[in-house]
Amino acid sequence: MASVAAAALASLSSSLSSSLFSKPSLALIPIRTLPRITCSLSTSSSSSSLEFNITFAPSKPKPKLKPDSAEPDPEALAGQLIIPWIIRGEDGNLKLQSHPPARFLQAIETKSKTKKKKEGAEKRVPTAEPKYSKAARRFYNENFRDASQRLSKVLAAAGVASRRSSEQLIFDGKVTVNGSVCNTPQTRVDPGRDIIYVNGNRLPKRLPPKVYLALNKPKGYICASGENKSVLSLFEDYLKTWDKRNSGIPRPRLFTVGRLDVATTGLIIVTNDGDFAQKISHPSSNLSKEYIAAIEGVVSKRHLLAISEGTVIEGVHCTPDSVELLPQQPDMSRPRLRIVVHEGRNHEVRELVKNAGLEIHSLKRVRIGGFRLPSDLGLGKHMALKQGDLSALGWKS
Repeated sequence: MASVAAAALASLSSSLSSSLFSKPSLALIPIRTLPRITCSLSTSSSSSSLEFNITFAPSKPKPKLKPDSAEPDPEALAGQLIIPWIIRGEDGNLKLQSHPPARFLQAIETKSKTKKKKEGAEKRVPTAEPKYSKAARRFYNENFRDASQRLSKVLAAAGVASRRSSEQLIFDGKVTVNGSVCNTPQTRVDPGRDIIYVNGNRLPKRLPPKVYLALNKPKGYICASGENKSVLSLFEDYLKTWDKRNSGIPRPRLFTVGRLDVATTGLIIVTNDGDFAQKISHPSSNLSKEYIAAIEGVVSKRHLLAISEGTVIEGVHCTPDSVELLPQQPDMSRPRLRIVVHEGRNHEVRELVKNAGLEIHSLKRVRIGGFRLPSDLGLGKHMALKQGDLSALGWKS
């Protein structure tokens, strides 16, 4: 058996050597002599084993390729160790070559592309938020969500009185919470769980929903509650039909967002949401307001320059965002100005025009922020604001 193994080893070595030096591309490349390969064969009566001990010199840096050449530079390969690839050819015989087989490189490239494709698909998968049923959300809101609010805010939302008037009722000791008199407006209460009485009347557990309305204010009405010609009186029919449309839900306490003087017409927002009113009426919201002013007499360029330079109102110098003389229309004999402001101080537009030496015949507000008064909304009429309209006003509910 030893002679057979030695003969096989000699045959393989001669075959590899002949294949290595038979290729022209490798014939001129000096090959570093490999270390000695030792072979030992041990036999016994019970078993036989063939053991090989093959060692190689440490690898050296890969040779650099010449430009426009796929074969290594023979000079660069001088003294380098070549580790050949032993593959089986189409004829079934083993042969030696200096580069990996094409199918091996193709398999590695395909595997790499597949891995990158999977990683990219995993990154593109959006992490959607879990969806809960309506019953699950209701159960969470009723049992776990903190629905407590300030007592004064709850009274105002329930339509008892305004925020300041509600605070005065609390200070006067006319409000009880769970049987005890409460004198602190900041007390946190939950109208769904706490028992609240105001002047001996039980506060309903359910608060009215948030209401957002746009009104085309007529001339002669003021933006205050409790007056004879308040703009809120224009919503009497709306509140009378509230019980039919919202059975078991208390009526909302409406109020205006900002004000228009008694002689000014046009767009004004009416709501029962105090946070909404505070947000869009505060100067930090930077909402512009557009007015159309009909002027008595003739408007010249000098007047436009005087308006654009601004005037002092309440100790503050106010300038408009823009001033424009509108084209003359056949059905309107008076010239009209489009004036855009964003501060919204008391009588600001009227003071700007007066400072320029002009007199206003009529004044109408037509836009707040990105919401414009619909042209088909008649005087004294109102419309419910949709989510898109609220977004145009800078409000995200």
